Amino acid sequence: MADYPFHIVLVEPEIPPNTGSIARLCGAADVILDLVHPLGFSIDDKHLKRAGLDYWPYVNIRNWDNLDAFLAAHDERKLYFFTTKVEKNYFEADFAPGSLLVFGKETKGLPPEIIELYRDRCYTIPMGNNNIRSLNLAMCAGIVLYEAIRQNSVRHCPAPAPID
Repeated sequence: MADYPFHIVLVEPEIPPNTGSIARLCGAADVILDLVHPLGFSIDDKHLKRAGLDYWPYVNIRNWDNLDAFLAAHDERKLYFFTTKVEKNYFEADFAPGSLLVFGKETKGLPPEIIELYRDRCYTIPMGNNNIRSLNLAMCAGIVLYEAIRQNSVRHCPAPAPID
């Protein structure tokens, strides 16, 4: 997977097991986990460690003081924001190596000003049942990450050899 160095970016995550599960996902897929502070828990929280099990040494984690510092350090053309507050489906996103997949905090999502500023770069995961408010953060990260990997695996897959 190292050929497709994606990032999962968590903006002010609040629930340790979600972050632990996402860290494990990042380790398994060999992608970078960016944590935008403040966090709603301590990095050495036992629930966080339990969700990531013994994989923490194999996860490339980058910490950012705040969202402004993170945004200032990255090319906005590589940013993809995920929220329930837009209609554009994540299938419409054209992910490329180096894409930064940005998710907001569990209780509030992304800040409204970020959604407005980057509306053209915001996507949602469709749900068929209007009674369900949203999916779990770790589930969303997995869905979107593996779509990005799928898109780029297809693009970079060598053409099959001709059959004689």
